[in-house]
Amino acid sequence: MAPEIDWTALQQAALAAAEHAYAPYSGYSVGCAALVDDGRVITGCNVENASYGVTLCAECAMVGQLHLGGGGRLVAFTCVGNGEVITPCGRCRQVLSEASAPGMLLQTPAGLATIEQMLPEGFGPAALATP
Repeated sequence: MAPEIDWTALQQAALAAAEHAYAPYSGYSVGCAALVDDGRVITGCNVENASYGVTLCAECAMVGQLHLGGGGRLVAFTCVGNGEVITPCGRCRQVLSEASAPGMLLQTPAGLATIEQMLPEGFGPAALATP
């Protein structure tokens, strides 16, 4: 059974993560948070480099935390940019899809959506043939 989703707590965790973003070039701080199927809350923030506009997205940092913490599957996700809920970009949707539980929920400016709605017909681990 999946843990109960506290969207307010997830959004607060994302906002706290955004405070640690390294965005000296764009000034656009992004933080994200997700609930893992074992009840953990993990976070990430964006990290820019000197190639203006090139960024390691917050979702990438967060999925790294997922694996460093022992793995699991994401059941709920939210992301904020400069304090407002934002929708993940296409690359980040793929990263999230590969770490998601079926039916993972994402908080977007338009409301909740499943990962399948955000990335229809996505390619991921389930599509790969097993030896």
